[in-house]
Amino acid sequence: MAVTEGARVLVASNRGPVSYSLDEGGALVARRGGGGLVSGLSAIGPDADAVWVCAALSEGDREAVRRTGGALDTADTGGQRVRMLGIDPGVYADAYNGVANSVLWFVHHMLYQTPLEPAFGREFRRQWASYEAYNQAFARALAEEAAQGAAVLVQDYHLALTPRMLRGLRPDLRIGHFSHTPWAPPEYFGLLPDDIAAQLLGGILGADRAAFLTRRWADAFTDCCHAVLGPGIPSGERVGVHGLGADADFLRERAHRPDVDEWLAVLREQIGSAPDGTPRRTIVRVDRTELSKNIVRGLLAYEELLRARPEWRERVVHVAFAYPSRQDLAVYRAYTAEVRRVAEEINSRYGTPDWTPVELHVKDDFARSLAAYRMADVALVNPIRDGMNLVAKEVPVVSDEGCALVLSREAGAYEELGEHAVTVNPYDIVGTAAALHEALSMPTPERAERSKALAARATALPPGQWFLDQLAALEA
Repeated sequence: MAVTEGARVLVASNRGPVSYSLDEGGALVARRGGGGLVSGLSAIGPDADAVWVCAALSEGDREAVRRTGGALDTADTGGQRVRMLGIDPGVYADAYNGVANSVLWFVHHMLYQTPLEPAFGREFRRQWASYEAYNQAFARALAEEAAQGAAVLVQDYHLALTPRMLRGLRPDLRIGHFSHTPWAPPEYFGLLPDDIAAQLLGGILGADRAAFLTRRWADAFTDCCHAVLGPGIPSGERVGVHGLGADADFLRERAHRPDVDEWLAVLREQIGSAPDGTPRRTIVRVDRTELSKNIVRGLLAYEELLRARPEWRERVVHVAFAYPSRQDLAVYRAYTAEVRRVAEEINSRYGTPDWTPVELHVKDDFARSLAAYRMADVALVNPIRDGMNLVAKEVPVVSDEGCALVLSREAGAYEELGEHAVTVNPYDIVGTAAALHEALSMPTPERAERSKALAARATALPPGQWFLDQLAALEA
């Protein structure tokens, strides 16, 4: 496919920088998103000739594709050129929920209850065909949009097959694939059918470079290649690591806007004072109700703290923001319900008329989350597995007085932050309760010093630099 015109830099991801809904009159209402990719693309400047290829996720998105042909109005996207793909809703549901979120996510986060699952039968094979079709749609769109020799950055487990497919269409392109999740070790990756495992690895190896958030995940990918495809595959220079840090300038500015100050006052009133009149201490977590985030064990560890250390009763509040995720999947709805149940049980068992031990919020509100960051004495980040976990990096950056970080050793952020955090085994409830006690008891000067060190580590690789480093690696 010979191409003389097109974009010089392309990004491909399931979710794009804008989403649409329909108002009562049928007009499209655009809502811009954020995150590392948005910040990264802005870092290359408005004259970089870049385009973002993404999927239509909602009926509003699909209507936008019907009205625009998929080339979105730059007024809606903040000036970014975006091509949105109107993939058949059934194909999309199979690829996204059936394979990406119900299989690949579970494998890489090691979430299966193996006595009963997985069971890869005919239905999985049918959904896998949709996953192939979904990836093929991205490969075709990228091939159409890219200039000769362009750089293409393909994002995440949704698009593991796209690099190989795109290579077949456009061998002139420089292609990178970036995994934002952990990568499973060979013995767990081996749960997948052999042909599917080989296809996934081969799909990513269609790129010139496969990149990961930490060395641990990169090494696991290489180990899987050796186990499934054979020794010597891939060669070392094809695999790289690009850690992603917090966007300090944005966070600090956004965290001091009036709406955050208003939420800070509300939260402080809700939390109240200890019986001796001093402000109550706060243990803060902000997560989606994603199975890998380990919210239930975090709540159980807090309950164990109150049981084993009664001196903290009425002196501490667990501010838990657990925002519903993937509620179209039954297992996620059940998990969200369990989070609520455990929080209510703790409040029923230990609460008093003047003290609610757990302040649980399940409706997403970014300003309220930032207010919680600012008031945190302790940040609890205890995932079962996590590619990076930006919350662990964001809280120390925003915290007003400095916070102690209780961090799972299974979070990708552990590689950078573990030295200055109180680290835990995410399955050990008693151990996590002891870590919470240690963090709450930490002398103020030590807490401030640790928080300062955490913030420095957390902001060393801002999103813009993370993106530019990947482009530079492709050039090299």
